[in-house]
Amino acid sequence: MAKITDKIKTFEDACKVLGINSEDFKITYPDNVSHHAKAFVAHMKLVIIAEALNEGWKPNWNDWDEWKYYPWFRMGSPSGGGFSYHDCVYDCTSSHVGSRLCFKSRELAKYAGNQFEGLYKEYFVLE
Repeated sequence: MAKITDKIKTFEDACKVLGINSEDFKITYPDNVSHHAKAFVAHMKLVIIAEALNEGWKPNWNDWDEWKYYPWFRMGSPSGGGFSYHDCVYDCTSSHVGSRLCFKSRELAKYAGNQFEGLYKEYFVLE
C-alpha cells in the first residue's frame, strides 16, 4: 500500500485525493488587496494539501496530550540559505499557526515543508 506522501507531490494530487477539481480555483480579488493575492492562493492550496496529507485527521485543540506538528522555517539563515527548513515540535497551549496547517505527524510536517516550500514562501513572505 502506497504512503500518502507517495500519492501527493503537487497541489493537483491533493485535489485528486480529496475529489476536488483543481481547475475550480480561479480567484479574483479587489485591486486594493491584489498585492496579497499570491498569499491568499498559497494559503488555500496549503490548506487543501494539509487536509489531503492528514487523511481525515483533525487536530483536537481541547486535547493537550495530542501532538500537533507544522513546518518551521528559519528565514535569513547564517548559511545564506534564506528560506531554509527547520523541524519543530509544538506542544504548548498557545498557537503560532492555524490549525488548518498542522499535521498529525512530524514526518508529514517535514514532508510538506520540503515538498511545498515554494507555496509556504508565497504564503509567508511579502515581496
